[in-house]
Amino acid sequence: MKIVTAQKMREVDKFCIENLGIPSMVLMENAALKALNNLDTEKYNSFTIVCGTGNNGGDGLALARHLFILGKKLSIFIIGEEDSLSKDCRANYNILLNMNLPVSFIKNSHDIEKLQEAIKEGEVTVDAIFGTGISRDIKGIYEEAIRAINDISSYTISIDVPSGLNSDSGEILGCCVTANKTISFQFYKKGFLKYGADTYTGEIVIENIGIPNFLEDEFSINDFILDINRVRKLIPMREKYLHKGDLGRVSIVAGSIGFTGAAFISTQSAVRCGAGLVTLCCPENIQDILSIKLVEAMTVSFKNKDKLNEILGKSDVIAVGPGMGNNEGTSKIVADIIRHTNCPVVIDADGINVLKNNLDILKLKNNKIVLTPHLGEMSRVTGISIDKIEKNRIEIAKLFSREYDVILLLKGYNTVITDGKTVVVNTTGNSAMASGGMGDSLTGIIASFIAQGFEPFKAAYLGAYVHGYCGDRLSESKFSVNAADIIEKIPFAIKELQS
Repeated sequence: MKIVTAQKMREVDKFCIENLGIPSMVLMENAALKALNNLDTEKYNSFTIVCGTGNNGGDGLALARHLFILGKKLSIFIIGEEDSLSKDCRANYNILLNMNLPVSFIKNSHDIEKLQEAIKEGEVTVDAIFGTGISRDIKGIYEEAIRAINDISSYTISIDVPSGLNSDSGEILGCCVTANKTISFQFYKKGFLKYGADTYTGEIVIENIGIPNFLEDEFSINDFILDINRVRKLIPMREKYLHKGDLGRVSIVAGSIGFTGAAFISTQSAVRCGAGLVTLCCPENIQDILSIKLVEAMTVSFKNKDKLNEILGKSDVIAVGPGMGNNEGTSKIVADIIRHTNCPVVIDADGINVLKNNLDILKLKNNKIVLTPHLGEMSRVTGISIDKIEKNRIEIAKLFSREYDVILLLKGYNTVITDGKTVVVNTTGNSAMASGGMGDSLTGIIASFIAQGFEPFKAAYLGAYVHGYCGDRLSESKFSVNAADIIEKIPFAIKELQS
């Protein structure tokens, strides 16, 4: 599923109409038919259709015609004046008049009472008031209509976007229809990704209305929602003659007194994800503890500098930061890895924290860097408030990635992964995973995929998907999921996705 802004959607529609010669009424008809396919017409027999005067309203009126043909009981309303109908909305309105279908206009509070009665009597309310273009606060008769829908409707369907939701920012424009399902067209709307937007959208269904796929390239629509089909195409079957040397060397630089768990989790996750050889590089005073716990991984202490440099020099990827502490020692290690090693680097946790006031060091890298901050770490290193980042995650992540030429994975609900050109949004994972060590596990998974030959950007979004997928599968039978659970599940989850 590709992600678009309202402006980009308008440009695509305009191109289809003016350059490809697809009549706008055809697109509207396709939208109505796809909406019809998502209505349970076996279960429901009475529908209240509430339309605006623009093209979203036209979608609703076209849908009403098809429901009438199926013999459904209808109450059809248009909010506004007849003189305000858009060209295509008017065309569908005239068709209904020619079919002797009554359409009521809502112009005042008295008319709202008729709407309230119709919603009470109907089984399903269809919201076709506003589409993607609205940017002003909703007031007056429109607000009254939306409040009536929310207060009375037992089941609500929104066409394209719940009326009152800004389709770019996800902000609520005064008031908003609270839908059980939103049937949107062709592309996923950017505003759907905002935290809390799902309260208003309900289930989101994206339907193709006949816009050719090549327009994604024509209009540089690169951002997308990661889904299981794309993931399955990414994970190859292993060749039967591969050996551990073919599956990459991972070095995990992690841990300190009191934080051995972070080092263990990130290292063991890399092992379980399938890397050929994994080595934990850690302080000498915790090496013995971790050597006992890590049966399949090797360990080396920071004190053994010759061996450490040899291992880092032979690495296919280095992950640095988990459990190291936000201190000068960590800062020096991160800086040395960035400047003096040549393989891709995954930086997490305290490896990110020490970059505060020192972000320009990222520009001294010799290969790709993947940064994996959560909102707090992102705020710490950028100086941007958590609230602002939360409201503008895609824009801020993309700008940061572009400025420092890094791959940024901004963790959280709907994790954002970007290389500065393309944004990928991961939808796996859930609140059962809200426990310590989850980020450490993700770091190990991403590093492991890079070592196995995945390009770092793909490894980052594939790692995010697999990590969340593990949590989703485990939470089907567990109230809470911890990092040890994830580690155990990793190879089984990848096998499921592979097949």
